[in-house]
Amino acid sequence: MIPRYIVDFDLHTLPRMRADVAVIGAGIAGLYTALQTSEYADVVLISKKGLDDSNTRWAQGGIAAVTAQSDSPALHRQDTLIAGAGLCSYNAVEVLVHEGPDRLHELIAYGTEFDRDEQGQYELTQEGAHSKRRILHANGDATGAEIVRALSKRVKEQPNIQVLEYHFAVDVITQDGECVGVLVRNPDGELFFLEAKATVLATGGAGQLYRYTTNPQIATADGIGIAYRAGARIKDVEFIQFHPTALYYPGAPRFLISEAVRGEGAILRNSNGDRFMDKYHPQKELAPRDIVARAIVSEMEQTKSTFVYLDITHESEELIKRRFPTIYNFCLQYGLNMVTDWIPVAPACHYIMGGVQTDLNGETSTKRLFACGEASCTGVHGANRLASNSLSEAVVFGHRIAERIKQLADMPRIYPFQVVSKQKLPQTFNTREQRLKMQKLMLRHVSVKRDDKGLTKALTELARMEQYYQYEPKSLETFEFFNLLIAAVLTTRAALLREESRGGHYRTDFPNKDDLLWRKHLIQSVADGVQEECEKHDVE
Repeated sequence: MIPRYIVDFDLHTLPRMRADVAVIGAGIAGLYTALQTSEYADVVLISKKGLDDSNTRWAQGGIAAVTAQSDSPALHRQDTLIAGAGLCSYNAVEVLVHEGPDRLHELIAYGTEFDRDEQGQYELTQEGAHSKRRILHANGDATGAEIVRALSKRVKEQPNIQVLEYHFAVDVITQDGECVGVLVRNPDGELFFLEAKATVLATGGAGQLYRYTTNPQIATADGIGIAYRAGARIKDVEFIQFHPTALYYPGAPRFLISEAVRGEGAILRNSNGDRFMDKYHPQKELAPRDIVARAIVSEMEQTKSTFVYLDITHESEELIKRRFPTIYNFCLQYGLNMVTDWIPVAPACHYIMGGVQTDLNGETSTKRLFACGEASCTGVHGANRLASNSLSEAVVFGHRIAERIKQLADMPRIYPFQVVSKQKLPQTFNTREQRLKMQKLMLRHVSVKRDDKGLTKALTELARMEQYYQYEPKSLETFEFFNLLIAAVLTTRAALLREESRGGHYRTDFPNKDDLLWRKHLIQSVADGVQEECEKHDVE
């Protein structure tokens, strides 16, 4: 039984802070939304690590927006809808492709320096499933780091933004179906109540659901856990994107080898050295990510190998070093030279298409609670995210959230209450042990390929782990584990119910896409359990 709150507290006696807007998370979604709302409101930005430590910082490929004369919003929309495999919200995609260019220019105005060519024009690249070169990048393959640098600098300069680093958002406080603030844990482990007119969940993704992920340690599904406990609706979480090309090498982390490498001409070879993507899709290496990931897994199974190769050795040394300096230098640390060596790669968890359901203004089903970035499910990505649409989505809907918060009525009166129900965790409980057990279950049974038997086993084992919710977490790692466990249960439950294959969800026992029965969304909430919802404006 998942509790409403995961710690005991007394709102009568807790220390209090006040702000107009509370923003939880310091990636592109949190930083940008904080800057936008600070133009008219006092903002408190909560970061569980340092201000520069976020998933965004590791984003390599770039940001997708229409800037070239040969491109158009209609083409960007078409590519997004095709990649989303029939489950994108047409209206949300329309918002993204039409408002994306203006938000891109705002990022530039905030100080982001994207790469330019010799003529001073922005240098555009192409990635999988894009029909045009429309990806802007920075410092070759360090786009996320450049965006975080620029936005963090601006945030620090804004007098209306107070940054709380190394603070953790435990839960949002709700009253009569409205969010009235955040229960926050400071670096010393003490709790306080941050009262806010509006709260924005910009907590990032859920990559730590899996043992192998391109995400950093902080991607622990905090937004999904917080929102679900608060009664908000969680949508489409069965759709997990496994990036096809994460470095697979002894002693090295699963470092992301950007899709842009394939966009610049790299090809995939199996362990026998044979190129294989022409057997799986007309776009070959530039097919949608879910197709490439499954193709790689199939080749690994056929050749009894644990990896395939990414080969860009036919391209010039100058291009490789200029375009991919971060990847080149990282590989070099492990004795791999992209100029001369094939790079061993394998799929790893990269992105969750689902999340906290929002409307077109970023508002969740819980009033005054908003979600932005990877923590949210706006409907843009459908069953499979188009490469480099994630950064665009964050700024487009961050702007809309800021506009919506302007319109909110004054805060309701807050009635203090207390929660007293928790027990101390048994001494035998080991957070790292339980987290690894969960990650292994997800890797074995809720990964690139799934089936009824494996999903049922995973759900049964995860349900046994829910007994720990009766206890009160004390360490940051245990708080994160509790949030990951909620996301794991919701993801596995939805994957078991969806008896078809679509986008990032592939069932070996139901290998075909079924538009007649399954062109719909699975939405989960505490109050209503699992509901099905058809998308009225789906276009493929």
